[in-house]
Amino acid sequence: MVLRVKSPRYWRHDIVCGDTGGGTMPVLNRWWIAVAGVCLQMALGAAYAWSVFRIPLSKEFGWTISQVTSTFLISWFFLGVAAFIGGLWMKTRPPRVVAMTAGFLWGGGVFLASFSAHKLWWLYLTYGVIGGIGLGMGYVVPITVLVKWFPDRRGFITGLAVAGFGTGALFSAPAAGWLIRHAGLMPTFAYLGAAYGIIAIASASFMQFPPDGWVPEGWTPTAKHLSQRSDRDYTLGEALGTWQWWAICLLMSVNTMSGLSIISQASPILQEMGKASAETAALLVGIVAIFNGVGRIFWSWVSDLTSRKIAFFMMYLVEVILFWTYHSIDSLPLLAGATFLVAMCYGGAYGITPAFAADFFGPREVGSIFGLMMLPWAFAAAAGPYLFAYLRQVNGNYTQALYLIAGVMTVALILPILIHPPQSRKRGDEHPTGATLGAEAEAISPE
Repeated sequence: MVLRVKSPRYWRHDIVCGDTGGGTMPVLNRWWIAVAGVCLQMALGAAYAWSVFRIPLSKEFGWTISQVTSTFLISWFFLGVAAFIGGLWMKTRPPRVVAMTAGFLWGGGVFLASFSAHKLWWLYLTYGVIGGIGLGMGYVVPITVLVKWFPDRRGFITGLAVAGFGTGALFSAPAAGWLIRHAGLMPTFAYLGAAYGIIAIASASFMQFPPDGWVPEGWTPTAKHLSQRSDRDYTLGEALGTWQWWAICLLMSVNTMSGLSIISQASPILQEMGKASAETAALLVGIVAIFNGVGRIFWSWVSDLTSRKIAFFMMYLVEVILFWTYHSIDSLPLLAGATFLVAMCYGGAYGITPAFAADFFGPREVGSIFGLMMLPWAFAAAAGPYLFAYLRQVNGNYTQALYLIAGVMTVALILPILIHPPQSRKRGDEHPTGATLGAEAEAISPE
């Protein structure tokens, strides 16, 4: 398969598909790579099922709820740190190497947790630290790969990829519950770790970048696309020097703090405010996971139709209305519906933000640029739910916490209005790459 691409240096430059860095590898249909990316994210997103282990671990070993919950918080913190490491590593090694390593660490960390009986520190080290590093390194790979393969559907494809992560618990949670009942608590970690590792490593083997200069056949970006994108690729250091990088971090962090506060307390909220039974609340929490995944695809699709900033503004506006009125809802169906909408908006930021980063800073180094954005996200993901739960404990209800979130999000509405692509200081020296390649590239039918 040969593509001829027109560039500023070469009018007709033959690119033999397969040179992906680190060895020759056949180039697959890009949709198969997308499927593999979703499977990889689902294997990693199984981490969302941690709550299944909370009660069994407390009962069997006498650990407190906060001690058990800390395992999840540790893994999420290291996810944020390792996402940046994975993004940097992809600058020197093929993405499949990074992803396969991540799958080995995630699966291996969960497997090694099977030896943590009466050893809380070992659980923290294996599931929390080792597994968390695997989660972060693996999370950025499909996103980085797919934004390069799908410049024509950048928002949708990143939403699809992260939707896999958001819905991973749909399969892992029931499997974990069944294994705990039939195989025992510690063996469950071993079985799940092996399964996660196998699925993640197999899916990771399909991760590869397209050849340099590749664009979909017959596609060129429209004027609307170009107006939303930077005129060149930025390095990580250059991106950090723009206020737009920090604004995107703030957009994602505020949304994470707000949405995760509700999702982390969804079951008690539905029971206390909606008078749901524990069984009904558990069922509704499972549906919340579905809306979390659907929101990642839906809002990303909206961002492709409109723009990233318009989609973020619409998403924030929905959340502002929900958070100002959420405390007054006493009907279980209405409360459940509002919670589902919060979950959709929470998930939407994960679909839009990687595309936002690729639009504003180019796809060349989006792995490290977006990966570093996960570090402030990690603090927001921990601080938001903690503060929300603390205010509930102090006040005996969720009203003050909800008003606080509503106020923060109301102020944050200004961010998507103000943000715009950074403008190059080297406009005359740089040739268009990555984000704007399609404007000067012509893909000729394979031959």
